[in-house]
Amino acid sequence: MALSSLITRNISQHITLQPQEEEYFVSLLQPMQLKRKQVLLKEGEICKYSFFVNTGCLRGYSVDDNGFEHVLNFAPEGWWMADMYSLISQKPGVLYIDALEETELVTLSKTDQLQLYKEVPAFERFFRIITENSLVAYQQRLLDNLSLTAEERYHSFCKRYPPLINRLPSKQIAAYIGVTPEFFSKMRNKLLRQS
Repeated sequence: MALSSLITRNISQHITLQPQEEEYFVSLLQPMQLKRKQVLLKEGEICKYSFFVNTGCLRGYSVDDNGFEHVLNFAPEGWWMADMYSLISQKPGVLYIDALEETELVTLSKTDQLQLYKEVPAFERFFRIITENSLVAYQQRLLDNLSLTAEERYHSFCKRYPPLINRLPSKQIAAYIGVTPEFFSKMRNKLLRQS
């Protein structure tokens, strides 16, 4: 597999690797192609991989007892995704992960990740930073859901995912900010009229 410049740029934001360390890391990655709506992980399955998106977009979501989807996060190009609870604990997961578009990604298994820590200790720092950033994002998302209006949550979405504002279906953004598609449509139309 050719070196993925996107993933190596992502890593170089946090750690510096020697060429042989980079080659070793890339040798552990497995490429994967997903069709739109293809499911990568289901609730109840154990998450054994971290996913890095080269092109396309993944979403992590749960489904409540009434069948409503609640989007926790998106992963466009250059983002990592996993069911963090399941990946870390190796217990059955709570999220579904699927592709919102045709998506090209690479996977890194939990087993290879642990081996990577031994062979290239700098990766412990890299994945600690990624995990810390994820924890901060989840905490902020929880606080936003508890304290912000739907309009403010939409503005927060726009700040977090600028490339997705006009790319995602309204239904997905509505599920992320926690409103019905009808409410979201009215709210967005009102905001467009105001601007």
